[in-house]
Amino acid sequence: MLSLGLVSLLGWVSLLGAEPTGPTPEFEEPSTRETMDESTMRVVLLGTGTPNAEPERSGPASAILWGGRAYIVDFGPGVVRRASAAFARGHKALRASNLNVGFLTHLHSDHTTGYADLIFTPWVLGRKVPLRVIGPPGTAAMTGHLEAAYAEDIRIRTEGLERAHPGGHRVEVTEVTAGQVFEDGNLKVTAFPVDHGSWRHALGYRFDTPERSIVISGDTGPSRSLVESARGCDVLVHEVYCQAGFDRQPAKWGRYHKSFHTSTTELAAIAAEVQPKLLVLYHQLRWGCTDEQLVAEIQAHWSGKVLSGNDLDVF
Repeated sequence: MLSLGLVSLLGWVSLLGAEPTGPTPEFEEPSTRETMDESTMRVVLLGTGTPNAEPERSGPASAILWGGRAYIVDFGPGVVRRASAAFARGHKALRASNLNVGFLTHLHSDHTTGYADLIFTPWVLGRKVPLRVIGPPGTAAMTGHLEAAYAEDIRIRTEGLERAHPGGHRVEVTEVTAGQVFEDGNLKVTAFPVDHGSWRHALGYRFDTPERSIVISGDTGPSRSLVESARGCDVLVHEVYCQAGFDRQPAKWGRYHKSFHTSTTELAAIAAEVQPKLLVLYHQLRWGCTDEQLVAEIQAHWSGKVLSGNDLDVF
């Protein structure tokens, strides 16, 4: 019988003589037997949180799923792990190594602190193509700073024993302000400007296929451009704050939130014009309000279907 020490030594000798095997594989295919309908576009809420560090809510991030592919919108903290959680529930397009297209609404930290995660984690787990990112002006500069910050990590992973694929960490950035910004077969993505306080450039996105349309507001106060761009959509995913909670805020924060965000009563008026088949709330600023209160405040002024979203909800 070989001693443990000899076994360990032989293992190291074998390892040194072997070809690099690449990254540690991801966990196996999801065990769920539920059949996911990949022919109809869906939105998965990967993170519904705010800058508040709520343990049950990751930072703002969503995934549009269609045709077996995933399109990530915003990169809040925890984005790749939430995608992996959705993958484990049967959404195969959200395997980490498949994440290669993303859209940024704006560059606030709670929407971008997962950016490095989206660049590097899928690469470590086997992504071989560059990450394609569409975002507002400033996205390219942020991307360059992140790539520079992780230069030593990139060197070790590409030149060391790991031998990660040399192209998978690269990012191809397209900066946009409005108009059709992306097309993938029958999927078309349109960006539109929104009013988010003192940000010069903040965007919402509309995703259209022949069967369905989904709009994601990003962070915004009431915006005419959103109303015009979202009109008649199937699903409107919109940020919101509780009016009753807002009324209890100090004047300083009241002025801030009024400029940067949308109240339940304001959102009810928006929904009355847009007339989405489903209104989904995310990035909810509750200030002590419940989901039921948020929905009730909207339904007091708009009779359409509205749901308050949670992480990993699918619509």
